[in-house]
Amino acid sequence: MCGIVALIGRGEAAAQLARVKRMMASIRHRGPDDDGVYQDGSVTFGFRRLSILDLSPLGHQPMTSPDGAYTIVFNGEIYNYLELRRELEGKGHVFRSQSDTEVLLHAYLEWGRECVHRCNGMWAFLIWDRGRKTLFGSRDRFGIKPLYTLIGDGYVVLASEIKAIRASGLYRDQINRKVIAAYLLDERIDDTPESFFEGIQQIPPGVSFEIGSDLRLREQRFFHLRAITEAPHASPARAFAELFEDAVKLHTRSDVPVGVHLSGGLDSTAILCASARDHAAQGSPEALKAFSFIDREFDESTYIHDTVRQTGAELFTLKTNAARVWADFPRMLEFQDEPVHSLTPVIGFQLMQLARAHGVPVVLNGQGADETIGGYSSYFRDTWVSLLERGRFGLAWREISEYASANDLRAGRLLLDLVRHFLQSQVRAYQAYRRAAKRRRLGQYRNLDWINPALVDAHSQLDAYDAPDLRSVLTRSIERDPLPLYLRVEDRNSMAHSVEARLPFLDYRLVELVFSLAPEWKLRGPLNKFVLREAMRERIPESVRARRDKMGFPTPAARWIANDLYPEFRRIFSDLCLANDEFFHRQSLLAHLERHRGGETRHTGMLFRAAQLLLWRETLKPRHEPLPAPQTLSA
Repeated sequence: MCGIVALIGRGEAAAQLARVKRMMASIRHRGPDDDGVYQDGSVTFGFRRLSILDLSPLGHQPMTSPDGAYTIVFNGEIYNYLELRRELEGKGHVFRSQSDTEVLLHAYLEWGRECVHRCNGMWAFLIWDRGRKTLFGSRDRFGIKPLYTLIGDGYVVLASEIKAIRASGLYRDQINRKVIAAYLLDERIDDTPESFFEGIQQIPPGVSFEIGSDLRLREQRFFHLRAITEAPHASPARAFAELFEDAVKLHTRSDVPVGVHLSGGLDSTAILCASARDHAAQGSPEALKAFSFIDREFDESTYIHDTVRQTGAELFTLKTNAARVWADFPRMLEFQDEPVHSLTPVIGFQLMQLARAHGVPVVLNGQGADETIGGYSSYFRDTWVSLLERGRFGLAWREISEYASANDLRAGRLLLDLVRHFLQSQVRAYQAYRRAAKRRRLGQYRNLDWINPALVDAHSQLDAYDAPDLRSVLTRSIERDPLPLYLRVEDRNSMAHSVEARLPFLDYRLVELVFSLAPEWKLRGPLNKFVLREAMRERIPESVRARRDKMGFPTPAARWIANDLYPEFRRIFSDLCLANDEFFHRQSLLAHLERHRGGETRHTGMLFRAAQLLLWRETLKPRHEPLPAPQTLSA
């Protein structure tokens, strides 16, 4: 896990090097153990290293092939690097280090751009081909590891974080009003390649690309969820269990200690229990470390302690409160570069800090399970739609009836609501309807008293149509909303404390297996993530396996804003919201805050988004002298 930067242009070498070093300094937190640069004509690479595999100097980057023809910078982990190494050695490749970086470089030498299909891992990497004067790069299948780009007049900048591009001296901060409008009005974040900074975009997940002498970036998609077809399995639960055990085993490969974030939910419990089994098989004398947050309003301590008893893990509990969460929020926001969705990410930020304080630089957690296996309550309706579309009316009615019985609801009412939802989704398939709906919604937004109407006008993007069946909804959840946001939050929070976050549920083999299963294997009756529950029989505490409530790492934000954080929110709206603010109406924000405090209304989300955006705007104020003007690159 590291940080990479690159600058490609037609400028003078010394100026490029100065810019790249400035970029590297801005992301030192991603790699405090080592750094390096590489330069060849118009191309300069920079690297910050967090040593996880092969802690020796032989793992240094940038790394160049034995013949000097290819140089790589790589952020991430190739979990199956040992298997790939053995295959490459059989083809005559010779290795000097024990690192996965060298394996990835040789995989490119052997298979070219097709090497990504053989890799199981998380990555963002760049390889410079001196002979062809071409840069080849890629981002992993789900976008676990970040890669941002800025394409300018005569140059291309690439980096692991936006702050590195901003530090290059080639970018003048310009707010992306379209993205801000979508965030404030529709709560949408990271659902497109665009960022909150105009002109800075993400390389999409599952993409490889080349940049030639013309400085054009040519992308090629190498992974498609839609290409995965359903297939029968003799025992889906057993197949999942076997793959899951192997995925966790691969994800615990490390030359440094590995811990687990434990929420008390199904996903993190499954990871900790599988890790404990592998830990025991390896004969490790030390107990696994687990890190948890327990709040009195969302108490999961019973489940957590059941899991700790079964695994023998050493539990470290995060002690925090509203004051500490808010004190850490601005710092976390600077590491994130962009706004987040709630106060909950601060808990993740503090848990990563706790792990690092106890000597654990690698943490496993359950990110991705909800979006791939079906963890959200809204997915039940999508499952029933899928069954109806397939003509499985009897099964659909049985599923609805079981769900209604378990939740004290009326099955007939659920069915009527389902039919109404299905018919409405068919109408939404027509672009003319979506345009009309967009106009109506914008009209409603212009009547909001807390937001500047000029910002509403920037909210011009037409909603995409998504089919209402479970497969389509899960695909959207993985590719657009909410997984990309959660992965960004996880990466920045972990790297802020020089911790590597690993996500076993996003092993692509597991995702392909789940997508090959019929919908009733994801949700059945009142149970979500059904195949995982079946796979974990007698593998995790039954109290966790059978639970139906879902918490994660929540925060009581509504109560905090009304009480503990009320003075802070009032200060932000009074001091940071200008009299003629480009985004908000100050007096309306203050009035909504008072009503929220008095319990008349609940505006938790709106108040948080507004306060956060004002704080984020403060982070954009310059703190350093700029580097030489961009003209040096295009001269």
